[in-house]
Parts: sequence; structure tokens; C-alpha cells
Amino acid sequence: MKAKHQRLTLAIIAIVAVIGAGFLALYGLRDNAALFRTPSDIAADPLPVGQAFRLGGMVADGSIEEQADGITIRFVVQDAEAEVSVLYSGITPDLFAENSGVVAEGALDAEGVFVAESILAKHDENYMPPELADVDMGREPGQ
Repeated sequence: MKAKHQRLTLAIIAIVAVIGAGFLALYGLRDNAALFRTPSDIAADPLPVGQAFRLGGMVADGSIEEQADGITIRFVVQDAEAEVSVLYSGITPDLFAENSGVVAEGALDAEGVFVAESILAKHDENYMPPELADVDMGREPGQ
């Protein structure tokens, strides 16, 4: 085989290998890719039961209810137009509270309740951790 044909064969094998690696990567990530939806999006176009996605919105005022087991909570995520009931078992983040932003990862069950596997509390750009709220950031150390 001539050197020209060997280079062409190697180039074709390399291209096929790169394409194959790309398909394998996409195949591996297909179950981990989570769509982001708001309560309005869900009301307009519900996803199939069990399909993973992220639900984002505000925790409704007065909606957080602890269940009898002490670990599970039920609350409502809302936006300007709709709301979704959420069930979560686990420890909530420190910033999780009523009237605050939240992103929950999970799926809808047959009754239309969002069963969350994890919760991420959101805060605004002016957030200051409670431990640092009383500290004057403008003064010199030791004063």
C-alpha cells in the first residue's frame, strides 16, 4: 500500500473514532440532561410522568409543611401564573424559606406532584451570610 493510501486510511479511522466518541458521550449524558421548567411551563405543556427536569420558581408563602416522618416536606413552587406542589425528602439548604427562590430537580408523579430529589435555594446578588451580617467590611482588622 502506498504512503498516500495509508495516510488516507488513518485519517478516515481517526474521523470515525472521533464521531464514535461523540455519540458515546451524548448517549451517556442523555439521562442526566435536565430541562429547566417554571410552573407556567408545566401548566401549559406538562411533561410525561417520570421525566427528569428542573423546576424553578418561588416558594409560596405559608406552603411549607413538614410531614409526620420529620424528613419529608411538602411545599408549593409558584410563578406569576401557576403553581406546582412539591414533595421532598431530605435536608433542605439553609437559604430554603418561604418567599425565596428555589430550583428543584426531580420528576412529576401520576398525581401531578413534583417529587424532588434535590433542592437548590437561590439568593439575590445582595445576599450576606448570617455569620457576616454584623461585620463591618469597611473597617481595619483589630479596630
